[in-house]
Amino acid sequence: MLLVDDHAVVREGYRRLLERDDSLVVVGEAAAAAEAIRCDGELKPDVIVLDIALPGISGIEVLRRIIARRPDARVLMFSMYQDGIYASRAISAGARGYLSKASAPDLLVEAVRSVAEGRRYVSPDVQHAMTLQSSTASQRAGALSTRELEVLRMLTQGYGVEQIGERLGLSPKTAANHQSSIKQKLGAESALQLILIAQQLGLIADT
Repeated sequence: MLLVDDHAVVREGYRRLLERDDSLVVVGEAAAAAEAIRCDGELKPDVIVLDIALPGISGIEVLRRIIARRPDARVLMFSMYQDGIYASRAISAGARGYLSKASAPDLLVEAVRSVAEGRRYVSPDVQHAMTLQSSTASQRAGALSTRELEVLRMLTQGYGVEQIGERLGLSPKTAANHQSSIKQKLGAESALQLILIAQQLGLIADT
């Protein structure tokens, strides 16, 4: 396996959990997109466990680039995002599985084994979110890039553009440009409108 996550402590936790199973071996780790793509080319792992929220380009774009070079790559997206829209995008881009980080630890092992054996895997919470996602919301969300979805989610959580830039590895100007693009694409003129739209997209819970 190749583990891709920008937090070293998190990767170490995954490694220890996965390697409790004697049949699972972590052959490499990466903290960012370029490193992940390079490691995949050099190591050609059986399974890549890939986070979505990476600094710079998103994990879904990393997924696309890996699949473009190695179509048979087996990628399990492992993300804090439980929203159905992220899972739908990941699977459309070529992921074999999608697991939320809210899942029980043993589900990570189950998901990796499923993907390694050529089976698809979506964690129960994400599967439920995908089922509940409305078609109207899906159409509206389709106008946004994966990075814009991440920025929208953080805006609704109260983060400012500078904080969003720091957390996503973007300049404040780029984060602000994403914010403007989101408002234009969704027809929102205020923060309240963005929150209401984010609820419809399933990015935040209804209150």
